[in-house]
Amino acid sequence: MAKKSQLFECQHCGYTTTKWLGKCPECNSWDSLLELTDTQKQILQQVSKSKESTPRAITEVAVDKHSFFSSYQEELDIVLGGGIVPGGLYLIGGNPGVGKSTLLLKVAGSLAQNGVQVLYVSGEESAGQIRLRAERLGALSERLFLLSEINLDLIKQALIASPYRLCIIDSIQTIYTPALSLAPGSVSQVREITFELMRLAKEQNIAIIIIGHITKDGAIAGPRILEHMVDCVLYFEGDPSRELRILRGFKNRFGTTSEIGIFEMGQSGLNSAKNASKIFFQKRASVAGSAVSVVLEGSRALVIEIQALVSESYGNPRRQSTGFEANRLNMLLALLERKLELPLGRYDVFINVVGGIKISEPSADLCVLACIISSFRNRALNASTAFIGEVSLVGDIREVGNIDMRIKELQSYGFDKVILAKKPKSHFEGVKCFEADEVSKILEWM
Repeated sequence: MAKKSQLFECQHCGYTTTKWLGKCPECNSWDSLLELTDTQKQILQQVSKSKESTPRAITEVAVDKHSFFSSYQEELDIVLGGGIVPGGLYLIGGNPGVGKSTLLLKVAGSLAQNGVQVLYVSGEESAGQIRLRAERLGALSERLFLLSEINLDLIKQALIASPYRLCIIDSIQTIYTPALSLAPGSVSQVREITFELMRLAKEQNIAIIIIGHITKDGAIAGPRILEHMVDCVLYFEGDPSRELRILRGFKNRFGTTSEIGIFEMGQSGLNSAKNASKIFFQKRASVAGSAVSVVLEGSRALVIEIQALVSESYGNPRRQSTGFEANRLNMLLALLERKLELPLGRYDVFINVVGGIKISEPSADLCVLACIISSFRNRALNASTAFIGEVSLVGDIREVGNIDMRIKELQSYGFDKVILAKKPKSHFEGVKCFEADEVSKILEWM
């Protein structure tokens, strides 16, 4: 008699093996490998198999043209690449209390009030709790349907029974399928549910948005395949104690991932920011340790203020940054010590990007240097001067892209001086550009 084959799966990372191990070799978790039943093995094979098809020349394949419908949240439409696509599967993650459910309930209410039939499925809250929040958000509508359910089979029946155009799942970790004898939120449950929702979205042409919990490291909980299966992955950034929220796209099959959405939390929920730059920058008098720059987030230019505090250290010097990459800060500090002979090795250095935004491009390097030198010398910079440029390891200041767009944004805020690597070809009325091709020229200007 043939020996029955065994298959074990880690409930933390999804690692599979044919023998039981006390410790998972993939994620190093103990006692996390469980034996799969025959039904679970069949489902695992079904998910991993690709559909059989006949190869065709790429020139013979018809182009898929995606149609979008608005979410009635301008910032969300920007991040999604124009709006929601029918049949698309979206995943939104973020810290607890950051506003995921609030934003999606408001989107659901706006769509329903404009004639779109929406189903909101909640496995965490009762229908009465959602109704109470919908009243506060002004999201009440006869076309918005609530379903407090965690059984995937019942959710599928409800979706097929009525012509919904959008379904919101809050959240994926609370849903379970009776086909698997595992607790909701386990790797196998999340993977199977996501696969079924993906198939349902494509077959019924329903846009489905699922909310995902995140781990303490900031990644979406569950198997990594979850992010591969969906069409779009969005992350909410921001401190729940502050009003500002940033929605950033990390994957988007229907558009670019370079755009961000900026929201403000108010009494009526999350609202699209009317003027993004005013959130991050408010013009004030000159002060030591403060400098201004312009960064690009997708198709928009944002004026930001960067602050630095340099103080004498009474032990091991600390380097701490908020909104600016710590490794890049260490590189710039080493450059200042070598090129300008500033004894920063005996000082604590703290950097903060005002407004809570995280800088992901090197165009703010020059601004960081300027505010560090300003704090170290205790000399205030001109409040109407901005700094734009990337700094290399050899001390050169290099050009950055879309300089005209950046200066135009500065011009609208009344800045009359810009320090940069090379003067732009375009002329901007009332704005003087000063060239600085190496770090030492910053000291000369100051």
